[in-house]
Amino acid sequence: MSDFQQARAALGARLRELREACPGGRLTGTQLAARLGWAQSKISRLENGKQTATVTDLQDWAKATEQPGASDDLLARLRGLESHVRSWRRQLASGHQAVQDAVSAEFARSKTFRAWESAMIVGALQTGDYARAIFTRYAELQRSPQDTDAAVRARLKWQENLYRAGAKYHILMWEGALRAMVCPPQVLAAQLDRLAGVIGLDTLTLGIVPFGASLKIPPANGFWIFDERLVIAEDWHAELWIDESVSISTYLRTWDTLRESAVYGADAHSVISRARRAHGAP
Repeated sequence: MSDFQQARAALGARLRELREACPGGRLTGTQLAARLGWAQSKISRLENGKQTATVTDLQDWAKATEQPGASDDLLARLRGLESHVRSWRRQLASGHQAVQDAVSAEFARSKTFRAWESAMIVGALQTGDYARAIFTRYAELQRSPQDTDAAVRARLKWQENLYRAGAKYHILMWEGALRAMVCPPQVLAAQLDRLAGVIGLDTLTLGIVPFGASLKIPPANGFWIFDERLVIAEDWHAELWIDESVSISTYLRTWDTLRESAVYGADAHSVISRARRAHGAP
């Protein structure tokens, strides 16, 4: 069982305790469901750690079990859950800008940044037009508010750290990320020009894993490592913020293993040029 699942199960156990310790007398799941106007199955899923409660769910639960003072404890437990697994549904309720601002704060407090991306250009190196295409498509997928221009400005702010003295960016990308047509061809061509232009920047080491490279592990999902204190990894339903040292060590080993297959400098430039030609750019 993962740390997240354990924490959700613990929250469910706490909810059960509140139901059974109701000052007016122990409530059954059916009785509590009737008070809340919920299906009894929701009570069961929450108590058994099969569903993540919302803020409103927890506040209503505390009131319905006649223990409103328990609300603060329940919400603190929920914040602990969300600090590790941040669902896109909740994060994007008001759009993408808030998510970008949260990551921007991590860039600002970090000296060393490592990244691996297999399917798109790393956000810290994206052009405005490329980022705009990405945000537009993800907003459509997640059915979230489209605050695209604000999100693009927030993402481009990340790049200020590329020019900060003492910062070190170590970025790896699969060649497929250079070829994925997630934007119009002319936007991708400009994005590839941007990549070629940052090779040699003293704060940045850019490695590309070519299609023909020998690989020790599959070039799977992308992730970012901030110093050695935080990993951010994305899935389709949520963004994972990982601060457990053992897990961070796993990501560091993964990054080091992928790095062994990468090319740098002039060789990386050649791979970028090959991708440009594949899209019809001169």
